[in-house]
Amino acid sequence: MPMASEAPGSTDLSFARAIVGWRIWWRDSVLGTVDQSAVIEKRRAECNLSARYLFMTAMSGGIAILGLLLSSPAVVIGAMLLSPLMDPIMGLGFALATGDYKWLRKSAKSLAWGTVMAVGLCALVVFLSPLKEITTEIAARTRPNLFDLLVALFSALAGAYAMIRGREGTIVGVAIATALMPPLAVVGFGLATFNWTVFSGALLLYVTNLMTIALTAALMARLYGFRTTLSDRQTQLQTLVIVVAFVGLAVPLGLTLIKIGQEANGARQVRAEIMNNFDAKSRLSAMEINWDAEPISIDATVFTPRLIPDAEERSSRALARGLGSPVNLVITQYQVGTSASAAEEAQLANARAAEEAAAAERAADLSKRLALVAGVEVKDVMVDRQNRRAMVKAKALEGATLAAYAELEGRIAATEPEWKIELVPPPRALPSVGFDDGEPSEAGQAAIKLIAWAAKRVDAPVKLSGPTEQVKRTRTLLLELGLADVQVVDGTTGGNNVTARWGAPGS
Repeated sequence: MPMASEAPGSTDLSFARAIVGWRIWWRDSVLGTVDQSAVIEKRRAECNLSARYLFMTAMSGGIAILGLLLSSPAVVIGAMLLSPLMDPIMGLGFALATGDYKWLRKSAKSLAWGTVMAVGLCALVVFLSPLKEITTEIAARTRPNLFDLLVALFSALAGAYAMIRGREGTIVGVAIATALMPPLAVVGFGLATFNWTVFSGALLLYVTNLMTIALTAALMARLYGFRTTLSDRQTQLQTLVIVVAFVGLAVPLGLTLIKIGQEANGARQVRAEIMNNFDAKSRLSAMEINWDAEPISIDATVFTPRLIPDAEERSSRALARGLGSPVNLVITQYQVGTSASAAEEAQLANARAAEEAAAAERAADLSKRLALVAGVEVKDVMVDRQNRRAMVKAKALEGATLAAYAELEGRIAATEPEWKIELVPPPRALPSVGFDDGEPSEAGQAAIKLIAWAAKRVDAPVKLSGPTEQVKRTRTLLLELGLADVQVVDGTTGGNNVTARWGAPGS
């Protein structure tokens, strides 16, 4: 017996019921678990303009510009850990969602002063620095692209969710700072070097990311039930200011999105037109497009089984028609085997060669920095790139203690987290270990760590003398830190400090 056909409109009814069910679940299980008033109170308190906020923003900018000048991603990441920009930007978004004029003004004021402080310090650092070259890290922050926008979007989603659910922390702040602090530092670079292209491009990227984060936070807040009923009543003028602020953020962001979309479509068109000249076995290895150049500059690399002499001419004509603008196209062709796998292997080999060249350059830079802090020649630095290990024996510097050498090693190691850095100090005197109630004091604990560090670098035994129980405790802690040769010279019952000194190797 044939099944009866589904009654007309039953599908629409089922869909409507599903929507209603979802809305009930969202209201009861999600919105019902959020204390909007408590979130707003906490967010308001953290948007205040304070000396700590200004100082930390300026210091974060200073570290970021040094990392950009040195092309050191590790140093730039360190700047993210300090940046407090998340609070006023998220405050801006929540103020827009709730229509709170006072909160909006306070957040905008904090953000403006923090921006000025960071840009000012970055410009000062660059002005006083002998390094004023545009590094790859700086150049990468001079124009917004789709990926920069996505970083800002995902950071805002994570930040707003964490704040609403009460799970904000350092990691969320780092995510926000990733999208804002580097371009802000580049703004300072452009200002100090009077480079309008760098200044305007980085400023556009900063403003674009800022608008993305603020508007995304506002939309997330609205989604989680933050409404104008949660804020004090505003005057019509204040309400108008809030509307203007929202539009002022949305319109430029929309224009930037249109431009980014046009460039993304243009890049796909360029790729397609270039590869139309080659067979399916060819591979486009790299492509760089400068949309600001006149004519548009395009540089492409193709691995192909058969060289095409007129590929540039044909692609240039087609692209000029398609893009509606003249282009300056350069296609570098490398002939490989006749199979598709040969082109893919050549493409991978090219990528590996570029990575190897970058690694060699980074190792050379590391050698120079280690030689500088150790007071030796670059040739005296031992670098093992395969195992990512670098070691140098430091010269005896007047007035430098073991702690100073450990600090120097730590600073270099912080910029190269993937490397094992060893700065071998001269055999300076070891510190004594102080005790308090049978356990090492805070200074004593630091002394034990320093002794262990120095003994591992110098590769010499350590001899301990002092009160019997304190000596035993010190020896146990040093063995736990990985020392293999810790000797007890003598034990006494008087005093409260343990004396450490170097022993002769093999003794």
